[in-house]
Amino acid sequence: MSPPPRLRVPPEVAALLRGLHPELKRRIRVGFDRILHDPGTGKALRGELAGLRSLRIGRIRIVYRERPAVIEVVAVGPRDRIYDETLRLVRR
Repeated sequence: MSPPPRLRVPPEVAALLRGLHPELKRRIRVGFDRILHDPGTGKALRGELAGLRSLRIGRIRIVYRERPAVIEVVAVGPRDRIYDETLRLVRR
C-alpha cells in the first residue's frame, strides 16, 4: 500500500492564509483534509487550467493539482478572481 499523499502549500499561499479570519482558516483546513483523503473531490478545471482541480469553500476556491505522492495547492482565493490569478501563475 502506498503512503498517503502529502499536501504542499507554497509560502505565498501560507502567508495569505495566516491573515484570514479564524473561521475561514478552519474551513480551508477542513477543505485541505478533504482533498488529502479524496484528491478527486474538487471539480476538474478545463481549458488553459486543465490538469488542475478546484474545491469550493463558500465563496473561496482552493485550486490544486495531483502529483505522485504530493497534492500541490496552487492558489486559494475568492471565486471572482482566483481563476485569472491561477492562469497568471500557471503561465509563468
